[in-house]
Amino acid sequence: MQRVVVTGLGMINSVGNNVEESFKAIVDGQCGIDRITLFDPEAFSAQIAGEVKDFDPTAILGKKEAKKADRFIQLGIHASQEAMNDAGLVTDNKVSESDANRFGIVSASGIGGLPNIQKNSIICESRGPGKISPFFIPSSLVNMLGGFVSIQHNLKGPNISAVTACAAGTHAIGEAYKTIALGGADKMLVIGAESAVCGAGVGGFAAMKALSTRNDDPKTASRPFDKNRDGFVMGEGAGALVIESLESAQNRGAKIYAEVLGFGESGDANHITTPTMDGPFRAMKAAFDMAKKNNGGELKIDYVNAHGTSTPVNDKNETAALTELFGGVENCPPVTSTKGQIGHCLGAAGSIEAIISIKAMQEGIIPPTINQIESDENCTLDYVPNKSRNADLNIVMSNSFGFGGTNGVVIMKKFTK
Repeated sequence: MQRVVVTGLGMINSVGNNVEESFKAIVDGQCGIDRITLFDPEAFSAQIAGEVKDFDPTAILGKKEAKKADRFIQLGIHASQEAMNDAGLVTDNKVSESDANRFGIVSASGIGGLPNIQKNSIICESRGPGKISPFFIPSSLVNMLGGFVSIQHNLKGPNISAVTACAAGTHAIGEAYKTIALGGADKMLVIGAESAVCGAGVGGFAAMKALSTRNDDPKTASRPFDKNRDGFVMGEGAGALVIESLESAQNRGAKIYAEVLGFGESGDANHITTPTMDGPFRAMKAAFDMAKKNNGGELKIDYVNAHGTSTPVNDKNETAALTELFGGVENCPPVTSTKGQIGHCLGAAGSIEAIISIKAMQEGIIPPTINQIESDENCTLDYVPNKSRNADLNIVMSNSFGFGGTNGVVIMKKFTK
């Protein structure tokens, strides 16, 4: 089995349009959540979101091509370009023909082109089917993120997608790991992207009572693990990682950020939207056991980037699952959720949070859980409240759980020669 490492990173979200800018803002506790501007939210019970700012898709695609791609694809392309450049793998934005056949892609999104679906549904009803855009379907499908990016970068290896709600970004890392470890490719580009801040998206989640309605104070609306949390805040963004075999990376003298030690997947088999404690625990345990085996039989996790949605049920259950995994509150490493800063980016959350976890190892700093002010009797771990903390981090775990009871966990280790 091949060892698998991370050699390139790219990210965009509501606090920054690249990795360095985003991570600094997250560590500083900055919050990108504000009143929605992508549509008029006045009639909605939830009127706030973590929107990407100062983003011009024509700068990366040109005016003509930008019209063919939904916003989630545009954000994903932006992040993928940063990751590919960071990994030193492109010339004129394309990989070489000698690399192309062994270089694949895993795209991930929870919903895909929901704004386009909403827009063209309205056009169909109000103006007739003849007015539907010919680019409607290609711009809305989740796998078209991988389609656009693979064409742009000349990636001819496996082209697959993960569409597993809020666990999609983490599952995509697991799929890339499997493909490389089993010899199906030498390199894989993982991209998680989401942009569902539209009337249908916000209205749909609000109808489920899943969103915070703290509209008058958006900067404190997302408060993971806090006693007064009242729901999650939608975010948008994208995260991209170049993942390759250790042999491939070393042969080309690549900068290596981290090694993927293990991943875990599970299903709750319980409820379409209400999570359990058992499902997340089993995913974490599977990742832990794999990582322990791949690390020579020993494993000490130094930090957990939690799913931490700021919903009453998730935060309680995730805390219980972590407590079970580590054998008691006193044995748990520091746990934080960065969704207070950027909102919940749905299918992009796992890839973004994996990058945050890798950067935390690189920089030796744990990002804070902002707005974690009042203790909850069901949330009793060390959540690093409100202020980042310097720490020597060698192994980190990142959790993602999605509607339908689908769970994904990845464990990564700082790479040393």
